[in-house]
Amino acid sequence: MPEEFSYQISPPFLSVGSDRDLDVESTLQELPMYNFPVEINRTGIEVANFLEKYPLLPGVILVEQGKFIGMISRRRLLEFLIRPYGQELLVQQPLAVLYSYARIPILLLADTTSILTAMQLSLKRSPELLAEPIVVQTESGAYRLLDVQELNIISWQIRGIDTLVRYERSQAQMIQNDKMANLGGLVDGVAHEILDPVGFIWGNITYVSTYSQDLLKLIAAYDRELPSASQAINQIKEDIEFDFLEQDLSRSLASIRTGAERLKKLVTSLQNFCHIDELYPKPVDLHACIDSIILLINSRLQGEIEIVKYYGQLPPVYCFMGQLNQVLMNIFSEVADTLLNEGVRQQLHPEDTKTVQRPRIEITTKVISQQASNPDAPDSRWILIRIADNGYGMSPELQQQIMESFSLQTKTGKNTSLALSYRIITAKHGGKLSFHSQIGIGTKFEILLPLV
Repeated sequence: MPEEFSYQISPPFLSVGSDRDLDVESTLQELPMYNFPVEINRTGIEVANFLEKYPLLPGVILVEQGKFIGMISRRRLLEFLIRPYGQELLVQQPLAVLYSYARIPILLLADTTSILTAMQLSLKRSPELLAEPIVVQTESGAYRLLDVQELNIISWQIRGIDTLVRYERSQAQMIQNDKMANLGGLVDGVAHEILDPVGFIWGNITYVSTYSQDLLKLIAAYDRELPSASQAINQIKEDIEFDFLEQDLSRSLASIRTGAERLKKLVTSLQNFCHIDELYPKPVDLHACIDSIILLINSRLQGEIEIVKYYGQLPPVYCFMGQLNQVLMNIFSEVADTLLNEGVRQQLHPEDTKTVQRPRIEITTKVISQQASNPDAPDSRWILIRIADNGYGMSPELQQQIMESFSLQTKTGKNTSLALSYRIITAKHGGKLSFHSQIGIGTKFEILLPLV
């Protein structure tokens, strides 16, 4: 081989080393590739001798005065060698002549292409081209060769790792679901135990109120019949502040009734939220579900957020109440946290706030109709639940991240509350979950449930 015949080659890649952390998002940039440009006026025998010296080299990059022309693989060059009189007639010719005979479609990819995508594109080639190396163009404009066998091995290893990670996630999710189911049963039992004494208080407060009024009537009758009471009775009335007691007793009983009623609603809401769904959906009052969730998160609202309800006339909706409650809780928590964080930001940076308005959440429910895609089919009817706020809104980057989390093909592995809500509404209920946000105006979430 002449001395002026220059080459440059990276160390051959044998396996996925411990120093390489490849995943489903890895690109071709992270793989070792062969760099061996050859001027097209060189002869085939020179390249053949070099390929014999380096058996791992899958082929050569053909250039003309440094400009990329194409690629010829080891396999194609070997085909010329084994042909009758191939060495005498063709291999002694310049590579330009050989390439004119061996010109085949080349798979040219950017080095930013993911490894899994590169494998998919490679497998789409014709069967006779599946063993051909892939030409990779770097960001600097250079061209490299990637052995397709190495690509296949690495991609299958990545798929195996991805499958293992998905399995581990599914197992962790199953364990988490089991823990949540046990916790839901425990909370439901505690709520039931609380509800029993609350029921005793609620059931007896009416009788206590009636009895106290009767006793006050009796004392008033004694005062009328015996206007001149003894000194001892007058002293007792003075000690117990009878006049104040008579006025405050009814108010105290009313407060007890209000507290018992509120506690009963709170425990009932907790029971509904921890409801364990059955195999089939059941009819549910959506307004009752929404009111229960608002009652549960009332402590987080801290009296700072105004709740405005625009409830329409809704029929009972068949759904899985426990999962639907989880979706409503996720959305309300997201909206409430956003509004509270915006309130804190306005307090810390009042100079950046043009107008200060009270945080507000508007809840709208109604029945809507959507025109069917088939003209002969009847229009579909849906239950709409719209939850809108007047906060600052989401940035386009955050909206894009949320939309990507909705995709079933996402590789992030982040099972956010909104992503989980999306899957519950779409996969479990056959509904739709969407959101729209605009900076300075606010965000609104819309849930559509099919009405059957």
